[in-house]
Formats: sequence, C-alpha cells, structure tokens
Amino acid sequence: MSEKKLNIFGKRKIFFGISIAIILVGIICNIIFGVTLDIQFSGGSMVSYTYNGTLNEEELKNLVQDVTTDNQVSFTISKNIQGDNEFGEGYFLTIQFSGKEAATSEVRESITSSLEEKYPDNNFKFSEHTAVDPTMGTKFFVKCLAAVAIACILMVLYVTIRFKRIGGLSAGVMGLVALFHDIVIIYVTFVVFRMPIDSNFIAVILMILGYSLNDTIVIYDRIRENKAKMGPKSDLEDVYNLSMTQCMKRTICTSITTLVAIGSVYVVCLVFNISSIQSFALPMMIGVISGCYSSICIATPLWVMWQKNKRAKKADSSKK
Repeated sequence: MSEKKLNIFGKRKIFFGISIAIILVGIICNIIFGVTLDIQFSGGSMVSYTYNGTLNEEELKNLVQDVTTDNQVSFTISKNIQGDNEFGEGYFLTIQFSGKEAATSEVRESITSSLEEKYPDNNFKFSEHTAVDPTMGTKFFVKCLAAVAIACILMVLYVTIRFKRIGGLSAGVMGLVALFHDIVIIYVTFVVFRMPIDSNFIAVILMILGYSLNDTIVIYDRIRENKAKMGPKSDLEDVYNLSMTQCMKRTICTSITTLVAIGSVYVVCLVFNISSIQSFALPMMIGVISGCYSSICIATPLWVMWQKNKRAKKADSSKK
C-alpha cells in the first residue's frame, strides 16, 4: 500500500516512558500525602449545616477543627443554589468524621453553638447528620471493587472472542493492561488533587473502562480489516501504523468532543462550587485522555510486540 503511514509503533518506548513517569509521580505523591477513604468506605459520620454570606473558609475550618479536636475531620463547602435570601448567598458546610467513632450528639451541639456564637449574622442552621458503620463501609468498598473486576473480565472475554482472527487472547490481555493503566491514572488523579476515594472514584473507573475499551476495539477492528487486505504474512508494524493513521483522527475527535462536554460541566461546578460533581468531572476528563492514550499508545503496541514475538518463536521452531 502506498498510503502514508505515521510511525507510531517506532515511538512506543517514549509512550511507555511517559506512562511510567506519571505512575511514579503518583506513587511519590501517595507516599507523601497518602490517600483518604470517604466515610462511604471507611465508616464515620457526616454533619451538615446551611449558612448565608461569604466567610473566610480557612478561619471556618480552623474553628471547627478546634471544637472537634479530631485529626480525621475533613470539610466541604459548597453552593446552596436555592439558599439565597436577605442574609446573602447560601452555602452548605459539610463536616466528615472518618473512623470507627461517629460524631456524638455532644460534639454536634458544641459545633452548632460555636458556629452560631462566632458567626451570629450568617444564619447557621443544622441540616442533617448521617452515620456509616465501618463494617458496612468495608463491604460496600469490596462490592465496588468486585464490580470493577467483573467488568474487566467480561470486557476481556468479549475482545478475546471477537478478535480471534488477530490473536484474540493477546488482544484481550493487552486490552486489560490498558484498562489497568487507566485505573492507575485515575487513582493518581485522586491522590495528586487530594480528593477522597468515594463512590465517584468507582463511577469514573466503570465509565472509563467502557470508554477506553471502545477506543481499543475500534483500533483492533481496523487492524483486522487491514491485515486481511495486506495478507497474513504482512509486517505487523506496517499494519498497526496504517490502521492508526486511518483511525487516529476519529479517535482524537471523539475524545475532544467528550472532553468539551465534561469540561463544561466542570466549569459550571467551579462557578457554583459544587464539589461533589467536581470530584467526578475532573477525574473523568483525565480518564478520557488516558483512555484515548492507552488505546493508541499502550494496548495495540503491546499487542504488536506479543504477535511479533510469537512469530519469531514459530520461525525458530520451524528452523529446528
């Protein structure tokens, strides 16, 4: 074929190096900062308040920290869209207590009285208290991991069966490697941006697994078509480079379209300070980039290396 091809396979070591570097940065950040499990998984309690007007967030957090004297407390301040009134803009203050001991009624009353005393003009009101048993949190976390594992296994089986003509098992295994790559990148995102591991983490992983595998399947499908046209003895590097050249534009445009949509959601969340959706949208954007990258630069180059090694072994055995 005379069609111009990008030499993507020849740059595979650069792509592998980029992924390894990002993962190493994540490991270093994990060692330095650690990772926090949300009370959904670790157990604990959550106390919420509504208030109006703009306050110094650092001062507010220090006040609550002094009252609770608990090092396992995290704080979230978000916009209450329907809370504006004569007192000013409305906000939610959410205080999470991680660990086995939930916030007692005495602690909640102490926090409430301190907030009302310190900020009498901001209309602080107790909203709700939610407690999660540590055992239930652990069970929920295990079930979420099981869901991810089952999704990975089913996806690999699908790829293995669908692409038998190009080495279904190798295609499935390398697709799984790409999925693990994306899971690690998403985890690194949560660690670097100091976001607690919660249900959003599992939701992002499950969505990115499907998105990433879809990109990988598109590339495998084009490889299968080109291999049939070029013949079974065609050079796999040429087949891969041609296939990627043909579907690169489609893959990147699809990712950009998805990024624009999710990015719009993230910007709205930043404007209205909706932290619960921010912790979903930001990892989702990075996951989309990682899914596109792993399909192009990780899964299929590894598949080519596997198949080339397999051909070399067959050639050696035939000589003997």
